[in-house]
Amino acid sequence: MNTKTRWDLEREDAKQQRIVLIIEAAERIFNRKGLDKTTMQDIATEAHMGVATVFRHFPKKDKLIVAVATRIVESQIETFDRVTNLPGTCYEKLEYMLDTFIGFIGAEHSQNTKLLEAFESYAAQSTEPLEDLPLYTEAIGRIKNSLSQIVKDGIHDGSIRSDLPLGETIATVTHAFGLFAKKLSLQNSIPMLETDIDPIRQLQILKRLFLDYLKSS
Repeated sequence: MNTKTRWDLEREDAKQQRIVLIIEAAERIFNRKGLDKTTMQDIATEAHMGVATVFRHFPKKDKLIVAVATRIVESQIETFDRVTNLPGTCYEKLEYMLDTFIGFIGAEHSQNTKLLEAFESYAAQSTEPLEDLPLYTEAIGRIKNSLSQIVKDGIHDGSIRSDLPLGETIATVTHAFGLFAKKLSLQNSIPMLETDIDPIRQLQILKRLFLDYLKSS
């Protein structure tokens, strides 16, 4: 490897490290201050770098908001992909995958769930489509693909009903679980949404309703 090539690789590595630091700092600030109230200077201060450096990598805050949301989803993809390679019937894998969905709203992941809820609301209310939104959509699509593969294989191995409209079923399961999980994650923040029923228990009931519907007789 010649000197120029090595220097180029080191420069690119340093660039990627800065990008990661900026995204991590942005995630912390977004969780503390919210998407709207956070400034690029806030993020630069949190990342211990100049605001010009932040703008060089992310010319608009919207790009950084999408990057943070995408990073959260991508951190979950490996877990879902691993489920597809577990032993057992596809019905059992589907149950495990829904348990994984439930796990992502637990205490360890509650901030991520709230931030994704805030992001989707922010994107929906944006006057113009967010420039990098396809990156987030693609990450979500990869999780849906894992679920879709399990259901397809389950139809073939006989553990899941074969009369189901595949696309509609996958969309319904992912949307219902996603929306319900995000709403439940807000209960501690909004008094009017408080309930005596544990959020995890509610999702377990929803999981059982789906599984009973999907199971082959």
